[in-house]
Parts: sequence; C-alpha cells; structure tokens
Amino acid sequence: MKPSSSLKNLGLLDARVPRYTSYPPANHFTGVGAGTVSDWMGAIEPESEISLYVHVPYCRNLCWFCACRTQGTATDRPLVPYLETLTQELRMVGERLPDTVTLRHIHLGGGTPTILPPDLLDQLCESIRGLRPWAPEAEFSVEIDPTEIDEARIAVLARQGMTRASIGVQDFDPVVQEAIGRRQPYDLTREVTGWLRAAGIRSLNMDVLYGLPHQTRARLTASVQRVMSLEPDRIALFGYAHVPWMAKRQQLIPTEALPDAEARLDLFETARRLLAWDGYRAIGIDHFARDGDSLAEADRRGTLRRNFQGYTDDQCETLVGVGASAISRYRQGYAQNESTSSRYSAAVAEGGLPIARGHVFSAEDRLRGAMIDEIMCRFALDLPALSARFGVPLRRLEEMAAPLRERFADVLRVENGRLEIVRHQALLARLMANALDAYVMPEGRHSRAL
Repeated sequence: MKPSSSLKNLGLLDARVPRYTSYPPANHFTGVGAGTVSDWMGAIEPESEISLYVHVPYCRNLCWFCACRTQGTATDRPLVPYLETLTQELRMVGERLPDTVTLRHIHLGGGTPTILPPDLLDQLCESIRGLRPWAPEAEFSVEIDPTEIDEARIAVLARQGMTRASIGVQDFDPVVQEAIGRRQPYDLTREVTGWLRAAGIRSLNMDVLYGLPHQTRARLTASVQRVMSLEPDRIALFGYAHVPWMAKRQQLIPTEALPDAEARLDLFETARRLLAWDGYRAIGIDHFARDGDSLAEADRRGTLRRNFQGYTDDQCETLVGVGASAISRYRQGYAQNESTSSRYSAAVAEGGLPIARGHVFSAEDRLRGAMIDEIMCRFALDLPALSARFGVPLRRLEEMAAPLRERFADVLRVENGRLEIVRHQALLARLMANALDAYVMPEGRHSRAL
C-alpha cells in the first residue's frame, strides 16, 4: 500500500484535531487565579534557567489567514500605553520570581513586535533585560515582519542581543497573497534578510504555509525555491488552518479557492521533497533545519520538545508569558493572560497578574502529555522507559496505548514494549496523539490534521 493510501485510509485527510503544542489543549483551560500563579512563580527552582515569551498583539495590517490574537492599528497611538502596561507586568513578574533564576530563551512575538519604533523597541528590550540576568548562552528570537522593519530597528535588536529572527513568508505568489490579504514582495524579504545577516543575526527561520487559496504545486514550488534561495537555517511548513468560526477575518478568504484534502497532501509532499533535496533535515511533522542548527541537534539527540511555537530545543521547565493572551507553563500547570488588550491592561492597572484562565496538572495529565510529546517529537512510545520515569505499571501504559495499537497496527512497529511509527507515516502523529488524549474534543472545532 502506498504511504498516501494508508494516510487516507486512517482518516488523516479529514481529521480535525489539536496541534498538541500543550496538553491539555488550551481550549480546555478553565479557572486558575492570579494568586495561584503567583505561588507557582515563587516555587520555581532557585538558580534554574527559565524561558520568557513577550507578546505584542498589534499589526499594521491584519492578514486574513491569521488566527492569532492580534489587533490592527494604523497609528502608533496604542503602542505607548501597551508598552507601559507590559513593563508594569514584567515588574510584577520580577517581584515574584526567585532572585537567582536566569533567562535562557527569550521570544518576542505577536502580532508584529517590530511595529514598535526603535525607541520603544529599545525600551521594551531594556525592560526584558531588567527582569533577570540572561544565561551565558541565552537565545533571543524575534518575529519579524519585512513590511514593518527597517535597519534602525534591526540595529536595536542586534545590540540588545537578538540571536534568531523569524520571518513569516507564507507564500510569495502575488495571486495567493492577494487572496489572503498580504502583500510581501520577495525582493523586500530578500533585502530584510540581507540586513539581518549584515547585523550579525546568526540564525534565521522562515514560515511557509500550504493549503492557501489558489495555491498550486507550481506556485508553491516557486515560493519554496525562493525561500531556499534566502538560505534560512530553519523552515516551518505549516498547514493553513481555516477556522473562520474562531478567526472572523478568515471569512474574507474565498473558500472555493482552497485546495481540498488530497491537494493539501500533495502540496505538503511537494514542499517536503524540495526541502529534502536542498539538504534540510525533517524535524517532527512540519519543521526543517540545516545540520548544525540547534533544532536539528536537539532532534538528533532525542531532546526535541513541543511548546506554543511548535517544535523547540528549549529544555526549560518554566515558560513565563507576558502580554495580552500570553500563555505560561509552570511545573504545576498552565496560565493564560487576559486575551484582549483592554481587559489585560485593566487587570494590570489594578495591580494584579492579568490571569484569565489556566489548568492545574494532574498526574494523568503529566503522563499523557509526556506520551503525546514522545509521539509528536520522536514518533515512538517506549513504554518500559515511561513506566520507569513515572512509576506507572507497564500494564497500565499498555492499556493506554491499546487504542494506538488497534487503530494504527499497520503503521506501527512494536518491539520490546516500544511502539514506533514506520517510515513515511510520520504525518499520522497528530492522529496518534489524539488517540492518547483523554479530554473530550469539541466536534469540528480544531484545524485539519494535515
């Protein structure tokens, strides 16, 4: 049986399941209060390394395909008060963290963080640096919009220690860009890439989307070839998630122009083959990296992980998220800030952490989350190793894995208690993760598994 046939027969083309960047998925977050999260911060292991995510929700133009928590603004007017609120939240976080923790991974995302003019961008970076000392090998990554960046802002970020830039490309074809409300010429992206390299930014990531309206094999091939010509160190190849019930702006996208499920698979395979031909190492289900990149090294060492940005080499137990809608992960559970900038700002103005919801981990959550991470990152489940790690009887783990063995018997290799997805079937990882998910999944509310 051809790999594509088994993918289809097992339901991949029609399935809608979570992305499993967290477990449980964020739609299951409920009530966790600011006091609880404050206690979690105080309980972080002294002298440990932690990660920080800073969210700037504003964009100059709202792309129709995007389902992120963003707000459009034609002027800089809301940026100053938002930055003041963000600085105040960072100060409150600093009052609660142990004095001896250090920052290992810092990610500035959005939205469009580079919407901030140079002086405000510098001010934000100084506030971040004032939170806690940076670890000697700290990584500082920033999401860059080529249409909202200049050499002055790049100079600020480089001086403040940026080590990685992430550029959203999606697709360079003008017909596709027109259909998703985005105008980002290749020549502009190439120019910005040159500025970043000249500024000493040593790592460059680019995001590409497949499954966009009017996207064809020829158009995506041309776009991927142009992306490769810019020599990024990493490429994320995401499937476009058409969820207009969640992201109202997606109603502007012509649904009749969207490729069907089989065409999406063909588009993914087209891009995957091009990247493999150019020497990129496949990482997980949708990332690719050059040899020597830290993501490729993590994959090779077996230390790859999932977080809210997708695949990561970040090994920190704690991720503190600040800004509207930002999500944090602590040893005890997840916490998410108020989603809208107005509610977020009001909560911070009242002097408390702006927590809206979250989730406290149960022992079952930790176990199933680890199993899902193993499937998503290593395409395997080593049941004896998990039994030793969590102190859970092997028979219990075998019972939990039974739905996998039953449904995916033809694409699993089983030996000595280890279940491994056979070659060419890794795209089934999200479906397998879903088989391990104990939470009730709202019908049709998630994006396509492919």
